Amino acid sequence: MTDRIDTAPPAPPAPPHPCRICGAATEEFLDLGRQPLSDAFPARTPVADEFFYRLRVARCTACTMVQLVDEVPRERMFHEDYPYYSSGSAVMREHFARTAGEFLASELARDSAFAVEIGCNDGVMLRTVGEAGVRHLGFEPSRKVAEVARAAGVRVRGDFFEEATAADVRRAEGPADVIYAANTICHIPYLESVFRGVDALLAPDGVFVFEDPYFGDVVEKTSFDQIYDEHFYLFTARSVHAMAERFGFELVDVRRLPVHGGEIRYTLARPGTRRPSPAVGELLAHEEERRLAAPDTLRGFADAVAAVRDDLLALLTRLRDEGRTVVAYGATAKSATVANYCGIGPDLVSFVCDTTPAKQGRLTPGTHIPVRPAGAFADPYPDCALLFAWNHADEIMAKETAFREAGGRWIRYVPEVRVD
Repeated sequence: MTDRIDTAPPAPPAPPHPCRICGAATEEFLDLGRQPLSDAFPARTPVADEFFYRLRVARCTACTMVQLVDEVPRERMFHEDYPYYSSGSAVMREHFARTAGEFLASELARDSAFAVEIGCNDGVMLRTVGEAGVRHLGFEPSRKVAEVARAAGVRVRGDFFEEATAADVRRAEGPADVIYAANTICHIPYLESVFRGVDALLAPDGVFVFEDPYFGDVVEKTSFDQIYDEHFYLFTARSVHAMAERFGFELVDVRRLPVHGGEIRYTLARPGTRRPSPAVGELLAHEEERRLAAPDTLRGFADAVAAVRDDLLALLTRLRDEGRTVVAYGATAKSATVANYCGIGPDLVSFVCDTTPAKQGRLTPGTHIPVRPAGAFADPYPDCALLFAWNHADEIMAKETAFREAGGRWIRYVPEVRVD
């Protein structure tokens, strides 16, 4: 007689999570585990009431939009002490000055032109527009960075951009010729309200232009650290094309940008008002050829992410056991995903150096690695530096030549783990 083993019936599968754009079912393909707010740096240990959520990624089975399964409340992410400043990088300052110049030479060249920026941060782009004498307004809900923009002469409204606030601006100031956003639209789960706001505020022949990380580059580079709480969506030309059509707009141009590890600038207009650029069809065809939204492509990406995690943790563990000193460079929002997913704490990385005063003297989200000023990097140089700010690698390498001359080596994990 054999023993009887009672087992509970298997749990039913979780119902599909509906797409935030079109409402169709989504399929989860990546789970990056328990994560903190990427830009919330605790002041001290022990850390009380630190917010965590599950970082899961899914693809819509209809419109192919890649999106997070779980939404973090916007007030938690974009709070009064939000520590990111767009002007902190020379590369980004040049990028936004160039962007403003392009608008001034095209869409804003007309009399009484009006530019609106969604998420203007410290006003680095609108500052150039304002200095040219062009009417402008930035939306920025994070109070401290908005104050920096105002101090630079930028007009700022301290609200989130949505239908009600956009309609209020239209009544008070008339239509906008350009509505622009950089690294902002992908942050906003409730895009239907944003598009209703764009519809209310945009001039009949105006353009809605936004630039955000490109999912094609994320897959190609295995740059999974582009996925964190603030990046609710990871756009492709195909998913933006479908989103624009759903909300009454047309995708009329796409342009690759080298900033932030690979972005695309999307230009939307009212249907029939602009002839779509050949670049739109070319990128759509390229994505189809790559099978970018195909389930097998996404499974391969998830496997590559797991391999990077295992290789990076093994390398850092070996270096620690050999008595090598390792610090990290750049307390970026992206680094929260890497550190928490891989389990990288102060036992493996002594500290992170960063140029942002608001982060210095604090701890990294979740893993609580101390953040120190940039000068600590050379006091003394470590044996190895983990490059969290890999998207600014050229700028950093040009500045830190003495580190390599002293025998230091850089640890990178995009697209794979290696020591340079």
